[in-house]
Amino acid sequence: MGGRAIVCRVYQWIGGDRPADVGQAAREKVEAGFTALKMNATSEMRLVDTPAAVDDAVERLSQVRDAVGADVDIGVDFHGRVPKPMAKRLVEALEPYDPFFIEEPVLPEHNDALGEIAQHTTTPIATGERMYSRWDFKEVFEDGTVDIIQPDLSHAGGITEVKKIAAMAEAYDVAVAPHCPLGPIALASCVQVDACSPNTLIQEQSLDIHYNETSDVLDYLADPDVFDYHEGYIDLPTAPGLGISIDEKTVHERAEHEVDWHNPVWHRDDGSVAEW
Repeated sequence: MGGRAIVCRVYQWIGGDRPADVGQAAREKVEAGFTALKMNATSEMRLVDTPAAVDDAVERLSQVRDAVGADVDIGVDFHGRVPKPMAKRLVEALEPYDPFFIEEPVLPEHNDALGEIAQHTTTPIATGERMYSRWDFKEVFEDGTVDIIQPDLSHAGGITEVKKIAAMAEAYDVAVAPHCPLGPIALASCVQVDACSPNTLIQEQSLDIHYNETSDVLDYLADPDVFDYHEGYIDLPTAPGLGISIDEKTVHERAEHEVDWHNPVWHRDDGSVAEW
């Protein structure tokens, strides 16, 4: 296989909603060579929650910042689970710890609230993993409150559609950071878009290096160095196609098993259903 060129900075996820030791998780990722992390801001929240709920979120981010210092970027994911009244309070409370960005402060159905939320912080606002076409993104570009978009290639039309979305974002001075928790084939697709989009900021890589048993379908005998990392950057595979070798035997074996994946169901302490 051909040579490679370093193409894009990456970040890894460290938890954050119900952490055992989020500071230690952050230190481990930095020791592994990553210079950017992402954590969840909070677990489920009430429509208007207590000061203690805000303090808990601040304490988690504070632990990570203390653990990794000012040279590491920390994205904070609200995951659309924070109601608008609390999102306004949280973005302001977290700002002293210099988040890299605030992700999905509200669900995309409430994107009209992003402008009001943005007035409470100078932290860049990111969203887009649940937005699926150029026309979904057109609205937030014209509104002007989103600084980073995060389309997921597996959901938003693949390489061609996301490249078009990235080009639209460039015209509005909006950065691109593709959402990618779905495995190595999705990641290989993302880095192809990253490599040809001048407004790429960073690439999500939420799984461990060389992934895990449930999502790893690559043939490392054919290419043992695929997706190596160098000081927080990912290599661009340059072989034909997506530049990766698929272990077809593993794919066929896993296709024989039924997959019953569904979103977790979360409840607040009063029994009401919460966004996860």
